[in-house]
Amino acid sequence: MSERGEDDVSVFPSGVWRYPTEIRFGVGAIAELPSAVKSAGIARPLVVTDNGLAGHAMIADARARLEAAGLPTALFSQVRGNPVGADIEAGMTAFRDGDHDGVVAIGGGSALDAGKTIAMAARQPRALFDLHVSAGGPAAIDGSRVAPMVAVPTTAGTGSETGRAAVVTDERVHEKRIFLHATMMPKVVIEDPQLTVGLPANLTAWTGMDALAHCFEGLCAPELHPFSDGVAVEGLRVIKEFLPRAVLDGTDLEARGMMLAAASMGSTAFQKGLGAIHSLSHPVGARYDTHHGLTNAVFFPYVIVHNRASIHEKCDRLAAYLALPKGGVDGVLDWILTCASASTSRTPWRSWGSTTPGWTRLPPPPRRIRRPRATPCRCSRPT
Repeated sequence: MSERGEDDVSVFPSGVWRYPTEIRFGVGAIAELPSAVKSAGIARPLVVTDNGLAGHAMIADARARLEAAGLPTALFSQVRGNPVGADIEAGMTAFRDGDHDGVVAIGGGSALDAGKTIAMAARQPRALFDLHVSAGGPAAIDGSRVAPMVAVPTTAGTGSETGRAAVVTDERVHEKRIFLHATMMPKVVIEDPQLTVGLPANLTAWTGMDALAHCFEGLCAPELHPFSDGVAVEGLRVIKEFLPRAVLDGTDLEARGMMLAAASMGSTAFQKGLGAIHSLSHPVGARYDTHHGLTNAVFFPYVIVHNRASIHEKCDRLAAYLALPKGGVDGVLDWILTCASASTSRTPWRSWGSTTPGWTRLPPPPRRIRRPRATPCRCSRPT
């Protein structure tokens, strides 16, 4: 950890974790970006971020660090809040035209998912939307053609930095597509809580609800995976303790750092599976461009009620572990309602609700729904 200043190391715990990938964690960890890029085997990185973050000082600082280390960069920032195919295609062109050999993705889940998809798809012989899990699936992706990537999250929610998948909207049909391959896991992750300090309270709450949903659905998915269950339960405890603090005081570095860890724990836990929260929020987000974490928060309590009969034993254990005032499903539901209410109360509802054209007319149900297989109770098809 010699690249970080001694003062940075002394005020906050730091470390290097190597599960599920290499994570360099702690205040000042961004100083290790050049060595992380070199260790990933990247010499000419394409820096990918979203259009809202492109002009931020942290992007200029990251590029300056890389350039000073002899790593020439170019910047691609044509990434919207819910990335679409056109964003990825443009990034693939930038990657090829610039003769890049890897990606450094800096930002929230949108930038990280875009970076992962660009790194995966830029050198594939097949078209982008022939590679998602409902089309060719992982077997359609040539792992030897996937470029390495370093991930630098600036929000604590999606956990994309420790996942093998990415989500991109196919704007032609308004459906979110999942791309999945083992080689899409970032080679190195930089988790520096200082990079999340400027995140507004509402986005802190919304992204935190995404991490909470990942941990909870990972825990409740019916498949046997005790490793994921353990990570999920501890992730929920971390979120319970530190999300309110991060929302209340954005400069609380301990809360910011622990929420980064919780987000990574959530994406690690949901390798076991997700459920109806995401099955509902994905099509709504694809059609109406709503914030994913906020949409999760809206659906969260309804899914708990729907699954009550199948998750009561896990909720008994969870309520006890979290020391909730009330036990069982009711205790967990009360806690989730408190979290969801706090998150959604920070939302100008009219900006994404009834005034959105067609809001009262949801899109037709997709022909096939893959993700609900991980929800404990069967979901009926709307009529």
